[in-house]
Amino acid sequence: MKKKQIILLTAVFVVLIGIGAYAAFNSYLGNNVEIESVMASQEETATTEAASEASETASTEVSSGDLEGAWNIASGSKVYWSVTTSKETVNFVNEAVTGSWTVDLNDTAAMSGEGVLDMTALDSENSQRDGHVKERADLLDVSTYPQAMFNTKSFSSLPAEWIEGTAVPLATTGILTVKGKEKEVTFDGEAMYRDGNLLLSGTTKVTFADFGMTSPHTILLDTENELTVQLELVLNKA
Repeated sequence: MKKKQIILLTAVFVVLIGIGAYAAFNSYLGNNVEIESVMASQEETATTEAASEASETASTEVSSGDLEGAWNIASGSKVYWSVTTSKETVNFVNEAVTGSWTVDLNDTAAMSGEGVLDMTALDSENSQRDGHVKERADLLDVSTYPQAMFNTKSFSSLPAEWIEGTAVPLATTGILTVKGKEKEVTFDGEAMYRDGNLLLSGTTKVTFADFGMTSPHTILLDTENELTVQLELVLNKA
């Protein structure tokens, strides 16, 4: 084989190795989870005909009887935890969420809600990273603290009249407990009634230090101390 051919093949081999190494690096350190809005999911997958029917439904007023009462967090609910590194924002998703919300349109002080997360189910679609985050004592330490909880204290006022498929603003303040440490937070977001379900979407920001954790800096990446927590919940009438 001629010297030029050997050099060319070697160069191609080096490039392929580099591409493979970059892909592996990107998969390990990069984001693999996209955040899905529970309110937009059905609209995005609807056909033109279905979207037209949804538009007609959207003008339907929802009765107070449909809205008020006890609701339970149902299948399809997700809680996202997002961490920003010097590379990009990495999302973790948790679908192991249970809880309830009691709705009273006339008296928000009478409303209450709670949620429980099984932190062992946290997933960034990278098992090595997930194990690192969940097992380390200076991070989640899920073997000692397998659950995180949120208990409401107050809600912003809700409108007396709701239109099906139309979101209304909602802020919820309560106590978020992670690793046995409590932090008062406010989730700013929206609520929607659609197809017999209540949909809730809201975000808040906390820090690693709020819950006795250390920001997981590495040799390769810096990590911001602030985390975003995002609720995307589906609730069924109890």
